[in-house]
Amino acid sequence: MIEIRDLQKAYNGNVVLNIPELKIEKGESFGLVGNNGAGKTTMFRLILDLIKANNGVVLSNGKDVTKNSDWKTYTGAYLDEGFLIDFLTPQEYFNFVANINNLSKGDIKNFLSQFDEFFNGEILGQDKYIRDLSRGNKQKVGITAALMSNPDVLILDEPFASLDPTTQIRLKNLLKQLKSEKNVSLLISSHDLNHVTEVCERVVMLDKGNIVRDIHTNQDTLKELETYFAV
Repeated sequence: MIEIRDLQKAYNGNVVLNIPELKIEKGESFGLVGNNGAGKTTMFRLILDLIKANNGVVLSNGKDVTKNSDWKTYTGAYLDEGFLIDFLTPQEYFNFVANINNLSKGDIKNFLSQFDEFFNGEILGQDKYIRDLSRGNKQKVGITAALMSNPDVLILDEPFASLDPTTQIRLKNLLKQLKSEKNVSLLISSHDLNHVTEVCERVVMLDKGNIVRDIHTNQDTLKELETYFAV
């Protein structure tokens, strides 16, 4: 589904990402962990063609993401608040995203009804612009909008950040459901080792831009990750 070959990104001569080879299969739930500055967000931005690599290529379904836009039709993503249009209300933003995806008003209503618990009465009908929402509620809006295209690939950077415990649990259940029912390829970065090992069947660890672990999760994975980061 997604293949990385000889991918490098540097700023002012400082290499922040160096991945010789990495493959993420269709339907795989893939977790990315590492300390701040490890290169997690850089890797996701390269996959989404938001920044240019110094070397190497990212292939999605066998096609270079920098030279072909087909991947945009089956990829949903939310990395940060820059993905939002903050002078709109959540409903206006959802309508905007739905229009891009050729969804009718009925489609929008049916889609959003699935997220009543996730929204917890804090998103729709509040007469607030996105810029006035809490960081956690902005996170809810961005994640929901990323799902409106019914993507085959979903990329989320720190999706559990700023969410309260109840919403974190609801999000984990939502992601597991996407994997089991729709075979969505999940690419998730997180500082929360417990969440990522619970949701993802494979975890890759980055350190200073390099892959230092590539683990298929089992009952010992969380302990292994905690031991690594405790040193």
